[in-house]
This record gives sequence, structure tokens and C-alpha cells, in this order.
Amino acid sequence: MITYKRLQADRRQFLAMTGLTLPEFQLLLSAFPAAYQRLYPAERTSDGQARQRAAGAGCRGLLDLSEDKLLFILVYLKTYPLQAVMAELFDLSQPQVNYWIHRLLPVLLTALDDLGVRPERDGSHFAQSHGSAQAEPGLIIDGTERRRQRPKNPEKQALHYSGKKKAHTDKNVVIVDVPSERVDFLSRTCAGKTHDKKVADREGIAYPPGATLYKDTGFQGYNPAVKETRQAKKKATARGTHGR
Repeated sequence: MITYKRLQADRRQFLAMTGLTLPEFQLLLSAFPAAYQRLYPAERTSDGQARQRAAGAGCRGLLDLSEDKLLFILVYLKTYPLQAVMAELFDLSQPQVNYWIHRLLPVLLTALDDLGVRPERDGSHFAQSHGSAQAEPGLIIDGTERRRQRPKNPEKQALHYSGKKKAHTDKNVVIVDVPSERVDFLSRTCAGKTHDKKVADREGIAYPPGATLYKDTGFQGYNPAVKETRQAKKKATARGTHGR
């Protein structure tokens, strides 16, 4: 069974399972319990009714501690396993896993909001929400793909199949602030087959004045209203060197 107490001893494994370093996890944990209490007050039952008895009676659950709750939802989002796999990892039943996923996702989003680190999701508001102190910020735009379960519908299978990843995926476009290395914008989720530039065009992203935007070949022809766009060039392959 995975617990925070056990996993924190292996920092590399902790990063691989959660996507966060221990200091980053601790920062998020500082806001997580308050967000949980705000959404699920102790004086209320799980369905929002006033409690007839004080909370805390009975046996304690396996996700009783705030750090284990946060670890659970981060592992789910980072690795995106089947619920049956999550059940094995955390010694829960599959219905319990389903319950905790739906219960903890809003808590995580609330905690990220409280810390002011939740990425902007509305492209038209990006310029106003971008928090860089630079007058001419440097930004990187890129497409990210993550594996998903293979759809049963043949049309959806074709739509989500990514030739680049050789798997069925979902895609988002992200914008990263260069100095802080922070993701400041996250697009809506699209099917993995969707081209990066097409996703960016759909989002209608408004950029901060004077921004320099770095992009790769997936955004060929994407020229938004910024001071400058820079596209990395592929390194030329030397000819006539085979066999030397």
C-alpha cells in the first residue's frame, strides 16, 4: 500500500508518482486541508446534511490523513491508471477509489486557487492573468499528450489515436513562463489526433504586450499578436557519413 510516510523516503520515486518534489508537495499540502474543510465541513455529512453525532466516531479510513488524500489524487492525475489499479496501490475497493477521485478533485482545484498557481483556462483572459513581472515576458507554447483508455467507438478510436505517440491520447496546449518555469495557461482538452496549431487557434489566446513566444514545428504558421515569435530549427543531418 502506498502512503506518504513510506513514499517520501524515496524522492525520485515520489517525483515519478506525483509529478511534484517534496517541497512542492508540502507547499500544496499547506492549502489542502483548509480547502477540504471548506468544501466538506466536519459538522456536515457527505451528502451535506447536519450531523446528528460528532465527526470522528468509528474506525479511521485508509485516507484519513490530509497528506495521504493529496498523495492519492496526485498519483491518479500523474499516472492516470485504471481505478482497479488505484485500488491495489492504496488498498481500497474500486467503488472507494471512484468515491475519492470525485471527492478530492474539487479540493485540489480549490487549493491551487488559494495558492494562486492554477493555470488560466480562458485564452481571452491570459494577458490579464499573466503574472510575470517582466515588461517583455518570454513564453513557451507547446502541446502535451497523455495516454487514455482506448475508446470502444471506432470513430473515437481514430480521433484519439496519436501517430506521434503510437497510442490513444488526450491533448492540451500549455504556455510556460520562461523565468519562473510555471505553466500559466492550460487549454481545453482535445483528442490526441488534433494538431497543436489547431488547438491554439481555437483557444483565441490574448498575449501580454511585448511578449516573445517560443514555439516548435507543431505551431508552424501560428503567428499571434506578440512582439516576436521564435521557432527552433531542426539540426541538419550530415550527408555521406554513413559507414565512417
